[in-house]
Amino acid sequence: MKNFNLKSALTILFVVTALISCSTDKDDDESTTPEFTVKSALVTEVKGPETGKVNEELSYDVTYIVESACAEFGEISDVTIGTEKGLQVEAKYPSGACTLQVPDPQKTIYKFKSATKGTFDIKFKKSETEFVTAKVIIE
Repeated sequence: MKNFNLKSALTILFVVTALISCSTDKDDDESTTPEFTVKSALVTEVKGPETGKVNEELSYDVTYIVESACAEFGEISDVTIGTEKGLQVEAKYPSGACTLQVPDPQKTIYKFKSATKGTFDIKFKKSETEFVTAKVIIE
């Protein structure tokens, strides 16, 4: 009788251990989610209106260069070069190898809106030391 209880207990312990170890395996869906690296992209051109009105949203076409054709637009963030503040485009690069050919310049839209009148400089990072600037007068 004791031998039977010991065998039953060991069998149950083995089954429980096997079930627990299998439940921690990752799903295949999780392994296909790509990881990204974020890098700043250098802007070559900013096009948009030169005048606008208070509280009017203006759209600017921002052209930028990426390192590989697999890059995707990430976001627009603040940047400082020396004492000047401006904006930069951030691109997301997949961590895997990129099999696409040479990248073409990419474009995104930047929205600008001012609650006050005045002349504003919209600056985007062109290189490590300079900005490309678009001026807008808000009336």
